[in-house]
Amino acid sequence: MQQTRRSFLTIMGAAAAAGLAGPRLARAATSITVLNWQGYGTDEAWAVKAFTEKTGIQVVHDYFSSEPEMLTKLRTNPGVYDVVLINSARVSQAVADSLVVAADFSKVPNSAGLSPDLVNSANRNIDGTGYGVPWVWGMTAMAAREGGTIPDSYAALGDPANVGRVALSDDAVTMVALVALLTGQDMNKPTDLAAITDKLKSFKPNVKLMWSSEDQWNKSFAAKEFDLSVYWSGSSARSKRISKLPVQFVVPKEGALVWMDTLNVVSGSANPDAALAFINYMIDPEFYVEWATKVGAPASANTTAMDKLPADDLTRLIHDPKYLKTSTIQAALTDEQREAFNNLWQEVKAFYAA
Repeated sequence: MQQTRRSFLTIMGAAAAAGLAGPRLARAATSITVLNWQGYGTDEAWAVKAFTEKTGIQVVHDYFSSEPEMLTKLRTNPGVYDVVLINSARVSQAVADSLVVAADFSKVPNSAGLSPDLVNSANRNIDGTGYGVPWVWGMTAMAAREGGTIPDSYAALGDPANVGRVALSDDAVTMVALVALLTGQDMNKPTDLAAITDKLKSFKPNVKLMWSSEDQWNKSFAAKEFDLSVYWSGSSARSKRISKLPVQFVVPKEGALVWMDTLNVVSGSANPDAALAFINYMIDPEFYVEWATKVGAPASANTTAMDKLPADDLTRLIHDPKYLKTSTIQAALTDEQREAFNNLWQEVKAFYAA
């Protein structure tokens, strides 16, 4: 879900400084190093300042620009990092390489509010042990122009009524997974790639645009180039709230693609308790509400935090927890799967261009 993260990071600005309510913890003359995407929540200046004032723990950040780079940094710099952000689909790989340790919820009090659907995800429960504290989540499904017909199925992407009015995500994994759902397959382990290829090719008369960034999507939607699109949940909220676009996010009957990011204590951390204190802060409802309402954030994995958002908040309305029960969380893909999906998508795009 690299594009999802990138789109979020490019539009986030600085938020007003704010602290968290609650008892002051004993100060500790220590520091932790966090490895994350730049500008993705953990390095908000106001949040880091509040955490340090509360605990005495200094927070240093390092960044990665891709998930493979993140794994490489962990492998080649043992003992350097204390906390790392890992998409749940990559947790099993990090565990297999002994890069992270099991999540100790007993030292993360705010974990009591975490969504059971996310906590129980097979992505983070490996051989009976839970790894990574669920932090934030989101969905990929569809967005429709308000005032038009709201579809109830991904089949609308190929409906003759939508000729020339559809936009697709230019991402192989996303498009294969969505059409796997449409063709009744396991989106994480589709077995009939020929059926997916044929279905995607059938969309050709409808496809106006294949977008690769939120900014591109917003500009094209504002120009009325399309009315129906594959899109990201958090982006749809920003498109409506910030860009004032008449867009409605839609989760069809086949369900959505769900992604989840986790915060992990790195193997060899010199300060694992301080790392857990920071992770606990990151899922604190007070931090999340400030981040979500003043800056903009994905959905919190902490249901208590989501419940503290205003009742009419778009992030809260779009990320209804009921979707976690009807949708599938994206799992890890093998190198062979990724190659097959990329080859399939390149074939489809060549067909569109012909």
